[in-house]
Amino acid sequence: MDKSGVFVGATVGSISVFIIFSIFFIIPDEPDEMTIQIQNQIDENKLQVQSQIDEINNVIAAESKTLSLTEIFEKAEPGVVRVNTIRNQTMNETGGVGSGFVFDKMGHIITNAHVIEGSTKTVVTFLDGRSYNAEIIGMDEYTDIGVIKVNADLKLLRPLSLGDSSNLNVGEPITAIGNPFGLSGSMSSGIVSQMGRLLPSGSGYSIPDVIQTDAAINPGNSGGPLLNMRGNIVGINTAIQSTTGEFTGVGFAIPSQTVAKIVPTLISEGEYKHPWIGISGRDIDPDTANVLGLKDALGFLIITVVENSPAEDAGLIGSDKTIEVDGKEYPVGGDIIVAVDGMDVRKIDDILVHLQRVKTIGDEMNLEILRDGRTTNVTVILQERPN
Repeated sequence: MDKSGVFVGATVGSISVFIIFSIFFIIPDEPDEMTIQIQNQIDENKLQVQSQIDEINNVIAAESKTLSLTEIFEKAEPGVVRVNTIRNQTMNETGGVGSGFVFDKMGHIITNAHVIEGSTKTVVTFLDGRSYNAEIIGMDEYTDIGVIKVNADLKLLRPLSLGDSSNLNVGEPITAIGNPFGLSGSMSSGIVSQMGRLLPSGSGYSIPDVIQTDAAINPGNSGGPLLNMRGNIVGINTAIQSTTGEFTGVGFAIPSQTVAKIVPTLISEGEYKHPWIGISGRDIDPDTANVLGLKDALGFLIITVVENSPAEDAGLIGSDKTIEVDGKEYPVGGDIIVAVDGMDVRKIDDILVHLQRVKTIGDEMNLEILRDGRTTNVTVILQERPN
């Protein structure tokens, strides 16, 4: 190796060290004004970031905190209202009563569609007794959700927070607040009995994805909130199953997931247009599975395909004949839906819940079907559901 190269390298290294130490000793003992400003800005940014982190943590802590029933009532009661309706102006008209809750600071109140349907006069009464005439903004009878609006004092408008009903579990404690039999500000509690129920309605279409609860729900509770133990709304109390008209242990609520999907459109457009497939049929039970030669009693047998429906456009086939076994007739020959968008179908409820939760008009829905003993896939383009 060339010694001159070593010398040059050593010389350069020495010069570098000298320069570094020179720079070190040239730096003044006291920082200049610009350095101070930069450091102050850094400190200020750190404080802002930490403040935002603290705020987020506080929100998370507040949302995840389990409250007592007393705390839930104190938190929610100011946002729950009584809804009185008159459907005609005769002398004998006593009117109806339901419940509702404040949705936003603009005065929108959420209730059931059946509470305000046909109402010629709707009055909302707040916790302090003040009442206001309400305007009907929109209704969706297919999910039994109604929106009304009041021009009330801003201090009275205490919106309740929507929770996520998809996180509910069977057995989870919940509570309902409303006006059963006109008794304002009443609270009852219970558990989630089941999820994803199919609730028959007078619209001709069943309401899918309904919460079943054993919390006492009576006439007058309709439209009031169903809350989880964090005080967030997970449903709208809507119906009871009873032969007497009074609560017998089975109540139903429209899930908050449906509320979050439907209400903004009701506020902006006054109505919500639902997608549909256009089929009717029956769930596969053990006897039907045996007749059709199926291994498992799972799936939905298409019996009728509605004319000019998405199902007809997609080429789905309904039953074309029946056979009699042990004195009972069974439809055969129709497509059997066994999966929708990759999810297994046990019964029609699975299809309708999926349709309600994630689908809108114009979306594609992939159906896996059994046809003549073979599995095939059919894509349906969803259209607007007819009245």
